[in-house]
Amino acid sequence: MRLFENINIDFMGKRTYFYFVSGFILLIGLLSILIKGLEFGIDFKGGSEVAIQFEKPVEISYIRNVVSKIGLGEVEVKTFGGSTGVLIRTPLQEIPTNVLPVVKSRVENIISSNFPNIEKQEIESTVNSLTYSFPNDSTAELVSDKLFAYGFTTTKTAEEVAKSGIVVKLGISDWIKENLSEKVKDNKFTVLKEDKVGPKVGQELKRDAVIAVILSLIVIMIYLAFRFKFAFALSAVIAIFHDVLITLGIFVILYGMIPGFNLEISITVVAAFLTLVGYSINDTVIVFDRVREQIKIHKTLPLEENMNLAINKTMSRTLITVFTTLLTIIVLLIFGGEVLRGFAFALFIGMITGTYSSVFVASAFVLEYANRTKSKVTF
Repeated sequence: MRLFENINIDFMGKRTYFYFVSGFILLIGLLSILIKGLEFGIDFKGGSEVAIQFEKPVEISYIRNVVSKIGLGEVEVKTFGGSTGVLIRTPLQEIPTNVLPVVKSRVENIISSNFPNIEKQEIESTVNSLTYSFPNDSTAELVSDKLFAYGFTTTKTAEEVAKSGIVVKLGISDWIKENLSEKVKDNKFTVLKEDKVGPKVGQELKRDAVIAVILSLIVIMIYLAFRFKFAFALSAVIAIFHDVLITLGIFVILYGMIPGFNLEISITVVAAFLTLVGYSINDTVIVFDRVREQIKIHKTLPLEENMNLAINKTMSRTLITVFTTLLTIIVLLIFGGEVLRGFAFALFIGMITGTYSSVFVASAFVLEYANRTKSKVTF
C-alpha cells in the first residue's frame, strides 16, 4: 500500500462526473423500489418460518412442489445453509380452516388403521390441536407413539381435561412434517426451528427499525455540527442517506434476478444498515479531520486544494481498512449460510459505497456548500 502514500489525484476536480454516477445508480434503485417494492422478511410481514434439516441432500424443486400442494397459501421454499437444509416460509401462523378437516381425517385414519378396535373420545377440536381420551394410559401412549412416527407432535392431556388422553398439535411445522414424511420416506429429517411473528408485531418492528435509523442520523448530525461545522454535519448525513439508498436499491434490483440473492429486508439486514451508518460516518470523520488539519496548516490555500491534499493523505489508510474489512465480509458471505447472507451482502455493498461517499459525496458537498454560499471555512 506504499504506492498510495504519495499520490496526487484531483478528486474534487472530478466530482461532477461522480455526481452523475451516484445520481444514475440512485435513480435506478429508487425506480426499482417504486416498481417492484421492498421484499420484507417474516420479521416484518408476519407468518411462519420453518427450517428443516435432512440427512441427505434433497432436490429443492421437489420439496417446493410437495409443500405448495398442502394448502398453506403462497409458500416460499429455498435452501438453508446447504444442500440438506430447507427453509419454508408461509404467511399463515396456523393451519387454515379449510385444511383442518383433511388433517383431522388423516389423524383419525392413522389411529383407526393401526388400532382397529380402539375406543376413543374426541374432547376438543381447534385449528391448533385435537384432543382425544382413551380407556387407559398405555393405549394413549401407544397411539401417541404411532402419531409421532407419522410426523405429528403429541403431548399428554392435563388430569382435569382427560385422565388418559393425548393432545395432537396441529402447527404449521407438524402439517409439513406429516406430508414430507410420506413423500420423502428414504431421507429422514428434523425440524430445526419454527418461528412465528404476528402481523402487528411485524408492523411494530418495521416502525422501530425506521425510527432507529432516523434517530442515529439525527444524533450523528448533532455530533458533527459540534465537532466541525454544520456544513460538514449536513454533508455527512447526505452521504449516509446516499449509502443506505444505494444498498437498498441493489437489494431490490437483484431480487429475483440472481439465484441465491433473493434477499429480503429482515432484522439482520436492518442491523447491517446501522453498522453501515457507523462505518460510513467513521470514514467520513477521518477525512474531515484531515481536512481540518490542512485548513489550519495551509490557511491561504483554496478549500478545494486543501480537500485534495487531505483525501490523498488518507487514501492509503482508507484502502487498507476497506480491503481488510471486505475480506472478512466475503468469507462471511460465502460461508455464513442463508441466515447471514443478507447481513453480509448489505455490509459488502455498504463498505464500498461508504468509502466512495466519504470522498465524492460528503467532501464534495462541503465544497459545493462553501462555493455556493461564498463562505470561508475556518477552524
